[in-house]
Amino acid sequence: MELKVNDVVQINPSVDRFGGCFMQITEVKNWGAQGFVAVPGDGPAYFRVKNEDMEKVGTAPWISD
Repeated sequence: MELKVNDVVQINPSVDRFGGCFMQITEVKNWGAQGFVAVPGDGPAYFRVKNEDMEKVGTAPWISD
């Protein structure tokens, strides 16, 4: 799977804390990606996910700050 900044992935449900959530990618790494999960009222929660623990679902039309 080829990923780029602003892609949206779903995190494997078996992953602690953010399993099942959607993450917007901010940095692509050789082992996976870094990005954030939007938390309404609290802002972004940054997280790192390995390649095998996520699936691309699309690209975000807007860049979140």
